[in-house]
Amino acid sequence: MRSFVLAAVLAAAALTAATGTAAAAGLASPLSSEAATGGVGVRLLDAPSDARDDPRARQYIVDHLAPGSVIHRRIEVSNTTPAAVRVSMYPAAASIENGSFIGAAGHTPNDLSSWTTLDQDVLDIAPGTQTTVTITVTVPADAPPGEQYGAVWAETSAPNTSGVNLVNRVGIRLYLSVGAGNAPPSSFTVDSLTAARAPDGHPVVTAQVHNTGGRALDMSGNLSLSDGPGSLNAGPFPAQLVSTLAPGQSTMVSISLDQQLPDGPWNANISLTSGLLEESYQARIQFPPNPGATAPVPAQKSVDNYLGIILIGVLLAALVTVAVLVVVRHRSRQKANRQLV
Repeated sequence: MRSFVLAAVLAAAALTAATGTAAAAGLASPLSSEAATGGVGVRLLDAPSDARDDPRARQYIVDHLAPGSVIHRRIEVSNTTPAAVRVSMYPAAASIENGSFIGAAGHTPNDLSSWTTLDQDVLDIAPGTQTTVTITVTVPADAPPGEQYGAVWAETSAPNTSGVNLVNRVGIRLYLSVGAGNAPPSSFTVDSLTAARAPDGHPVVTAQVHNTGGRALDMSGNLSLSDGPGSLNAGPFPAQLVSTLAPGQSTMVSISLDQQLPDGPWNANISLTSGLLEESYQARIQFPPNPGATAPVPAQKSVDNYLGIILIGVLLAALVTVAVLVVVRHRSRQKANRQLV
């Protein structure tokens, strides 16, 4: 199975005078510059058999389990530095806030982290090698229904020249839905599109996205413009960041466009995905001539091309059926008339 490197992204280090350490953490999406230049990286090796086509399930531990269930997932921890490293492995809490998946500080626990165990807590990894760690999640029989979020961390520490210990950690996200039967459906809406110009003058479109389903979403996508001045088309333009939404949450997804684009008006079509879920919405927008934002424009769901093809096919089939019935009826009447004569 194709696998993905997760993390080795260093966030801004925060010094803690009481402990004499500096901490940096990453719960990144695939492959970062740190992994390319050398560091400790983690990647998921397993995915549920019924979700092998879902890109989220190949990057993160994503599952729906009934109370009393047990799952096992393997991850690979690699060392691409020229020296041996000691890596501490542990689960901890996480949350989704302001459109981001956030790992809690240190070993902060929650229900999901208390259900999660590792077959190895400390790894000594030689340079240029990797080690496999098995994660086991045991859901209690009395576990409440709902979604839980967590992370499994690979952490290293070393003193720097100032005598402060630098702590780096990279991790795998855990999204666990608990409940009987099938997993809750995933869905979202794009409520509005807003056209704006940044202080430097380049155009920006922001989409108000609302998670209307029962599972967390990792949103990415792009925006295309059509029917602009002089029948111009432009794009697609990718979203800058992946936004993560828990059920019921809303966030703004921003897409920066080419500075040379005229003000419009334009037909804007935004396509967003989370795993296998994909939706497209559209609105008629116009950028302001100066820095600032226009009023949000309500977005309408785009008609899917495949749906249009299916509808056309159904109509054609209906027309053919009607034509056949007319011919059969006409021939039956002719035969009846001949018999009467």
